[in-house]
Amino acid sequence: MRFAALVIGILAALVSSVTATALTYRLEANEKACFYNYVDERNTKVAFYFAVQSGGSFDVDYSVVGPGDKVVLDGTKERQGDFVFTAQSVGEYRFCFNNEMSTFAEKLVDFEIAIENEERAQLPSRQGATPEQASALEESIFKLSAQLSTISRNQKYFRTRENRNFSTVRSTERRIFNFSVIEGLMMVSMAGLQVFVVRFFFQGARKGYV
Repeated sequence: MRFAALVIGILAALVSSVTATALTYRLEANEKACFYNYVDERNTKVAFYFAVQSGGSFDVDYSVVGPGDKVVLDGTKERQGDFVFTAQSVGEYRFCFNNEMSTFAEKLVDFEIAIENEERAQLPSRQGATPEQASALEESIFKLSAQLSTISRNQKYFRTRENRNFSTVRSTERRIFNFSVIEGLMMVSMAGLQVFVVRFFFQGARKGYV
């Protein structure tokens, strides 16, 4: 029981040192949307992840601007990105997505902003445990945390691939339906035109015979 309590305490300490915001936003055509996060300590890790789930060519312009309008990250026509940078200044950081390049296609963007303190949390001690045992347990917990983070990122990647594939399938279905309707209308129009031409020839032949 004491060992389980120790592990739970370590995980709680790790979780408490990270703040994250995960959102899904529908970016309209010709729209620029910005999201803000405040960093209250210098040399703090900031993780920024985004992926375009659907819309157009699955690309968007992005930028990360720090205090004093200092550009930290930027890119154009990117499908997704996964970045970690160290905030050198205390203040408000702006995370923007720009869809002004698109005239009619809206984009569905998943993104996550995580602020993590680089300092390791103080681990709870257990009576009778040697420093070597505590250090080995600490390293095991941090390795487990890194593996869970890798699994989470892989899940995000596969989710993005799945959403893009579904969007492609839906777009293909709409195009096939539209082409089928156009083809049907053209066939009906050609049949009507043929009937009209045949009737016109027969009417002209009758007039000439009379």
